[in-house]
Amino acid sequence: MTTWKVRKLAALFLVLFMMTGLFSPAVEAQPPPQSDIQPEDTREAWERTDYGSGPDRRLDLPNLTEKDIYLYGWIEYGIGANNWGTPFNGPVTLGDRSWQGQLNQLYFVGERETDGSLGWDLGGRVDILFGTDFFYTTALGLDAYPLQPLGIENIASWGISKDYGFALPQFYADIAYHDISLRFGHFYSILGFEEVPAIGNFFYSHSFSMQFSPFTFTGFLGSWQPNEQTTIFGGITTGWNNFFDGQPTTGAFRILNPDYPGASDTSSFLGGINIESSDKTQTLSIMTTSGNEISTINRNPANGSLVGNRTLVSTVYTNRLTDRLIYVFQNDNAWQFHANVSPGNVGQQTGTAQWYSFANYLFWEFSPQWQGGVRLEYFRDNNGYIISAPLRNESQLNNPGYWADGFAGTFWELTFGLNWYPNNNWVIRPEIRYDWFSPNASTTPRPYGKPLGQGIGTGGNQLAQFYAGIDVIWQF
Repeated sequence: MTTWKVRKLAALFLVLFMMTGLFSPAVEAQPPPQSDIQPEDTREAWERTDYGSGPDRRLDLPNLTEKDIYLYGWIEYGIGANNWGTPFNGPVTLGDRSWQGQLNQLYFVGERETDGSLGWDLGGRVDILFGTDFFYTTALGLDAYPLQPLGIENIASWGISKDYGFALPQFYADIAYHDISLRFGHFYSILGFEEVPAIGNFFYSHSFSMQFSPFTFTGFLGSWQPNEQTTIFGGITTGWNNFFDGQPTTGAFRILNPDYPGASDTSSFLGGINIESSDKTQTLSIMTTSGNEISTINRNPANGSLVGNRTLVSTVYTNRLTDRLIYVFQNDNAWQFHANVSPGNVGQQTGTAQWYSFANYLFWEFSPQWQGGVRLEYFRDNNGYIISAPLRNESQLNNPGYWADGFAGTFWELTFGLNWYPNNNWVIRPEIRYDWFSPNASTTPRPYGKPLGQGIGTGGNQLAQFYAGIDVIWQF
């Protein structure tokens, strides 16, 4: 990294550090690391602290709060850069642009939580997201174009530019009765440790496990709490990031194996179990989704698509070792049938893609104002199927270009970060991150550095990358 870029980043850190001290000198309470709030992502969970009151909510209206209806949100702005000077940070998504300040999230929530302890209760939630993160939270047939007739997935339909646009990642209704509740609508995934809302994460960047897993589901999800320590989930959805788009069985981009069982059906199972120890220091969450998903051939939709079962099982274990030290472990295992086949083998199950990961987190609370964290992750993409970069360029209308094979091999990432809370509404999150990739073969594309070939490209010229980033979040 050149000297002037290092100085530029250091100056940014200093300015942000000085600015945040101007807003409020008092610190009474800070949100705990995200491990204390999983798998919930509600206002009540985010305000659960060890010190006292939560953030000062500027949108609270007495007429609504009396009915347990709350309006709130946050603004997240960040910047990050890689040492190669390339415009994209490789497979690092969400904060994907290098040396470009990003309004990642301007986020609004309207919510009424349910409480079935006294009998029937109704609630729900609506989330609206504007910013550069919008692109990654879209669902086919809602805020992304349907697969047919375009033939390309994840093309955002509410974008005002390549970088900025709107998304509607959640709108759902809840019905609760004693220890049973039912959610139906469009909602975030319950798999994994990290999540889309910025205030629910410790780090600015995200793990590979989170980046390349489903962000949203549409359908219904029931939960049953047989006792205070156990919650069981189960429901039916329309699949990964899919609102209502069915598998195309006719037309120019129809699937090439229509005889596959349930080929035109996108119904998927979503469910699992969450277990908490009696002293609330340990939790174990095992969640899964399984159903038919579409799979393009050779990463180029123009060559056609197949359909096959895709299953993901995510296990998260959290242990509050001491009052200040928290350890988190996540293991994901996934596979896609009818993947990585060539046009000459259409209709034959010649390949099954598999990917799996192991992620470790350690969080230490230095004081109510300062927390430190480290994340070490191993992510194996056996067949070069699931990881791709840069996603923002690949899934843009009228942006054809160079389609490379995927990154078949092993990804590692090591991230160190700090969270500083100058007051209840602000958090500053600097981090440094090192990624490296071990390819299956010498001909495997490299994910970092300068893109190869003409057009958008999915390959680079380097096997490793150093990244530094910082973001600021203000809750209101």
